[in-house]
Amino acid sequence: QVQLVESGGGLVQAGGSLRLSCAASGRTFSSYAMGWFRQAPGKEREFVAAITRSAGSTYYADSVKGRFTISRDNAKNTVYLQMTSLKPEDTAGYYCAARVWNNDQNPPRDVFVYRYWGQGTQVTVSS
Repeated sequence: QVQLVESGGGLVQAGGSLRLSCAASGRTFSSYAMGWFRQAPGKEREFVAAITRSAGSTYYADSVKGRFTISRDNAKNTVYLQMTSLKPEDTAGYYCAARVWNNDQNPPRDVFVYRYWGQGTQVTVSS
């Protein structure tokens, strides 16, 4: 069991930057692959980025490649999503997710494979 607490969402102008944080409880954070997902009104929750337990592998949705960076600090039990060059279409609720992952490759990218979810934090990008 792990609890995820997100922070860092807010309102930002197009082209701006925002850094999301997701703090995890427990002693075994380093055993989890972590993902970020987002969900806009009326749309399905979609994959944004994922990172393996020791940050040996990351993966990004095509829509955010080159703009978003996922990272983690296992000593702080925290995963981050640094978002730059934000666009209005990035507006969504952003969710942190965790799943036990036994290797440092191929972080999961499907919503259904993640067991634990944060509460979501809203990111709104104005034109």
